[in-house]
Amino acid sequence: MSLKWSDSREIAEALYDKFPNLDPKTVRFTDMHQWICELDDFNDAPEKSNEKILEAILLIWLDEFE
Repeated sequence: MSLKWSDSREIAEALYDKFPNLDPKTVRFTDMHQWICELDDFNDAPEKSNEKILEAILLIWLDEFE
């Protein structure tokens, strides 16, 4: 499976699986962007992300965390 920026839910779930004890409310977008790009299944251009995309991923990750 290849993850793209449009796969918000799958990316958020992968971040939750990788960092299960990390509170998403404490994460900076710059760190989250780097972690997403480092995911094994992630295969998209890093520059295609934006604040709206990262915010959507963060909200889903927060939902998973809670």
